[in-house]
Amino acid sequence: MGVEGEGEGVLTRAMRILACFTADEPDLSATRLSEQTRLSSSTLHRILAQLVDHGLLARAPGRRYIVGPRLWELGELSPLSLRLRETALPHMQRLYEATGENVHLAVLDAPTPERASALYVGRVTGHGSIPTLSRMGGRHPLHTVGVGKAMLAQQGEEWLRQFFRAPLERETVHSLTTEEAVRADLAATKARGYAVAREEMTLGNISIAAMLGHVRGLPPTAIGVVAHIDTADERRLAALVRQAAAALTRELRDAS
Repeated sequence: MGVEGEGEGVLTRAMRILACFTADEPDLSATRLSEQTRLSSSTLHRILAQLVDHGLLARAPGRRYIVGPRLWELGELSPLSLRLRETALPHMQRLYEATGENVHLAVLDAPTPERASALYVGRVTGHGSIPTLSRMGGRHPLHTVGVGKAMLAQQGEEWLRQFFRAPLERETVHSLTTEEAVRADLAATKARGYAVAREEMTLGNISIAAMLGHVRGLPPTAIGVVAHIDTADERRLAALVRQAAAALTRELRDAS
């Protein structure tokens, strides 16, 4: 790709700029954006000005840019917010009250199986909950977290074959990184009716999750809790998580 991205339209270039913003770099200078996008200074500043004018980006102190309020406003119109998260929040709150643990809601974001990940669209936590790496709008590898494993276990054989073409990331020493190990884990997930990730994303944490049933118009979804591995009662947590998944599925189906 050349400096200007030969053959790219304005929208593609704008998306290249927006894609530079991450949890690690939520505010960026024009210099940093130029390094990442390889757009010329004139092109970059022209598109930045347009993005600011439309509220998709905003200017911040120190001649930096941040995600703008209009982009957040548009995101809140997604079915993941309006239908899924808003309906799920009371169920997540009840699950938190019953467990005192972090409660997560995630969907399968899969442009292709090889690029699939668990996208977190809801989170309930409290002062006594164990710290986690997840955040609203964040994503994690499917094979390292409970919600991801729950969604993986529901995929068909052809989808899985494509998924395993990509290398499996190792987040901790306990992460499963071979197809054989992950497939065995998925078989166990199906047999017991819920997924478990033991210190596979964060040391000291156990993640227990269950898949929601299919809901028309929504992607595959899972709900789960994250607790300290030394104090978690797996069977009790699993029963509560499965109950929450079933109740949320019923409400979403009734509303559709």
